[in-house]
Amino acid sequence: MTDGSRASGSTSDKAAHRSLPVWQESLLLLAIALVLAIGIKYFFVQAFYIPSPSMEPMFVKNDRILVQKVSYWGSKGPRRGDIVVFKDPGGWLPAEESRTASNPVTKALEAVGLYPSGGHLVKRVIGIGGDRVKCCDAQGRVTVNGKALDETSYLPNGTVPSDQRFDVHVPAGHLWVMGDNRGDSADSRFHLREPGGGFVADDLVVGKVWALIWPVKRARWARTPATFARIPASG
Repeated sequence: MTDGSRASGSTSDKAAHRSLPVWQESLLLLAIALVLAIGIKYFFVQAFYIPSPSMEPMFVKNDRILVQKVSYWGSKGPRRGDIVVFKDPGGWLPAEESRTASNPVTKALEAVGLYPSGGHLVKRVIGIGGDRVKCCDAQGRVTVNGKALDETSYLPNGTVPSDQRFDVHVPAGHLWVMGDNRGDSADSRFHLREPGGGFVADDLVVGKVWALIWPVKRARWARTPATFARIPASG
């Protein structure tokens, strides 16, 4: 190869490896960031806000929470004691609690999971498919498959487990959910006599509440109370 051909080849190599213009690099990086954000939202973690006082004292209205979806991948479904975010089964969510992003910027951020989503409900799973959930026993406690729940660690002080009696068998593929603030929660009990019987289909569940992230001074992990580990299997 002559010196001229080597020089020509070197020039071509430099041109091939030349950086993109700044504006093109910026657009490429933005596109990659959006794809990653959307992927994270749909497959891993999503932000939501608490729409009502029904989960006090742990979560207060307008708190921001993170919901993770990994726990329910594959055949795994919600477990007793999980706090879950789920889509409205139909008529559960009043208009004032259906708030969504209100301007183009927040709507765009909501679409990629960077702004807390609205239009969902947050409750604790008390019974899963096959369970018998009942209230109340002689001590006024909720029972699952005949085992009483000790709910003192998460109910507001002085709150009774339920001021409404019920005795239900949870259908396969469904959940019985209740808010921790039992006196101010339109949960499965409230919808017991409506179509659907107050049950929530598993496929309406978006994910499991992972952490409270705002306000920062109250940030905490969401853990499953030990009482749910003592519930016998249904059957």
